[in-house]
This record gives sequence, structure tokens and C-alpha cells, in this order.
Amino acid sequence: MPATSTHNRISLLSITLPAAVLLACATGIASQLGYFEPSATVTAEAPRVVTIAGRAFEYRNYGEFYRNGFAVDGPMIKVHHSQSLTIMKYQVSEKEYARCVHAKKCPAVEAADVHGADFPVTGVSYDDAQAYARWLTAETGQVWMLPSHEQFAFAAGNKFIDDSLGVDPDSRNPALRWLADYERETRRKAEMDPSPKKSGDFGENEYGLADFAGNIWEWTSTCQRRIDLAGSRRAAQSICGIYVTVGKHRAPMSSFVRDPKTGGCSVGAPPANLGFRLVRDDRWHADILRRLRDRGIIS
Repeated sequence: MPATSTHNRISLLSITLPAAVLLACATGIASQLGYFEPSATVTAEAPRVVTIAGRAFEYRNYGEFYRNGFAVDGPMIKVHHSQSLTIMKYQVSEKEYARCVHAKKCPAVEAADVHGADFPVTGVSYDDAQAYARWLTAETGQVWMLPSHEQFAFAAGNKFIDDSLGVDPDSRNPALRWLADYERETRRKAEMDPSPKKSGDFGENEYGLADFAGNIWEWTSTCQRRIDLAGSRRAAQSICGIYVTVGKHRAPMSSFVRDPKTGGCSVGAPPANLGFRLVRDDRWHADILRRLRDRGIIS
């Protein structure tokens, strides 16, 4: 009988001790991530969104592509998104951004970039957009973040522009690409309309996403990269600190740039204006990832 009692105590200890250690670790991690801090009061109204059902789609890959030392168009890639995507219907407006400025969580825009409450905010950098995403997350209790380049290709549908030159990738005659590039840039400059329009002015795509590919280029969370298509292998070099912006064409911009005309675009006609919209991360672990990012534990 005593032997049985001792055996039961050891068995119970072998169960409760690991459980207690795990509970203590989980409590410590939760505390470090701020889960025991008082919850912030939700004060901001959630923005209007569209939710796009998962589907297969195709788009031209991003980055600077080279083969045999010559610049070439990026390849078309096929992707299947099984999950839906929830994204702001409109770009963040001046009125919405002003709330973040008033809360002293976002820097104010320059006077030259103020057009009215119903206009999309412009003259904002990647860093400004990230500050707004953090503020909106805290204010709404939902996790908001900049879309990736691929998420934009998914959401933009038939408004996502293929900005390839269409030159034979095996051609060793650089004059063909130079001529095609000159013609494209001339056309872009002729079509340029730098004056922002009120939200909704450029219409919607087939999913209800408004104003994409108007005259506001939108920040993404995707780092620019350079890819060498050498034989069967691909050597890719990511350039973080420079992010892909999307609009009438794609343009890489330094994270601190607010006025695209001052620099940051690798080649060609610069974007007319820089703005942004956000996606809502509805995954069950989105808040955990957000807290880890905010504390610099993950990037």
C-alpha cells in the first residue's frame, strides 16, 4: 500500500510539475507581450473595407531582373490564395490621418499636401504609414498593416497594371530595350496628372476596391530586390529600406521619402503622389505577431 501511494505521488508530480512550468512560462511570455496591461479604449471608427474571396491569379513578379547582364522583364507567376483578404476600400484620407496627427502618433503632412478632408492623404512616407497602422491597431483593437506587393496584385484584379516592356528576354541588343523604355517613359510623362482627386474619383475594380492605379502610388510592405536570372538558378538580393510602391506602375522608394519627385525611384517617371491603405489581419495569431513586432522580437 505505501509503495502504491508513493507511485501515485510520483505519477501526479510528473504531470503537475511540467504543467506548472509551462503555465509559468506562458504567464511570463503573456506578461512580456503586454496581455496583462489594461486594455486601451476603442476610440477610432473602423474604416470601410472590402473582403475579397480567395482565388488563383497571375501577375508579373516584382523587382529588377537581369539576364546575361541585360535588364529584362520580370516573369509572370501564378499564385493561389486560399484565404480571403480584407483591405480598406479607399486610401487613408486626410481626415482619417489627421486623427493620428492629433493623437501625436503620426507626423503632420506639409501644407502643400493638404487638399481637403475627403481627399486621400499624400506626402506620407513608408515610416508615416507604419505609424498610422500602429495607431489604428491600438485604437480599433483590430490588427492593421501595409499590404504586400502580392496582396495588392490579388486585391487590384484587372486594375493591377503590367508594366513590362515586352522586349525579347533573350535579345542581346540593348538598343531595343532602351527604345521601348524611352517610349514608355514619354507616354507616362504625357499622361501624368499630379493633382490628387477626392476619394472615389477613379472608380472601383471588380471587387469594389476604389481608386487603385489613379494618381496615388501606395506603399507596400515589400522590399525592393534585384534578381539575376543566370541559367537555371536565380540569385536574389533584397534591398530593405527601399520598398515597392504600386499605382499606374511600380516604383521602388526609400522608406523616408514623402515627395517622390525628390528621389527614391530607381528609374523613369516618379510617382505623382505617395499615399497608402491598409489590410486587416484576421488570423487568430495576428495580435501575437503584432506584439512581437512592436517589441522588436521579430521583424
